[in-house]
Amino acid sequence: MDNTRRTVSSGSPLEPEIGFSRAVRIGSQVAVAGTAPIADDGSTTAPGDVYGQTVRCLDIAERALREAGADLEDVVRTRIMLTDVTRWKEAARAHGERFAAIRPVTTFVEVSRFIDPAWLVEVEVDAVVRAG
Repeated sequence: MDNTRRTVSSGSPLEPEIGFSRAVRIGSQVAVAGTAPIADDGSTTAPGDVYGQTVRCLDIAERALREAGADLEDVVRTRIMLTDVTRWKEAARAHGERFAAIRPVTTFVEVSRFIDPAWLVEVEVDAVVRAG
């Protein structure tokens, strides 16, 4: 088994400042960091829209998984962090569109805020790449 540490960057200017990677793979395990709804131009995607922001977070996380050699089918855990947990169904709709057939373990939690007050949601993803 190859236990080489492999890091994936999303190009976020926060990565070198904070000292983190979008994703890290060691062996078969892949962890994707808390992923915010940041557009390619650095702005916040879908202001005020939990569903739209969750879709963007999942897009970024999925891209990181693929770059690390994983697929959505390898995901075993997701964490959905919301600034207003009463809006969980909006995030759940986006999550279900990707994971209804995969059904990873999932946790929804409320947080007081994120780095950018326009962010309503962040998503974390853990995966285990199956051999074969």
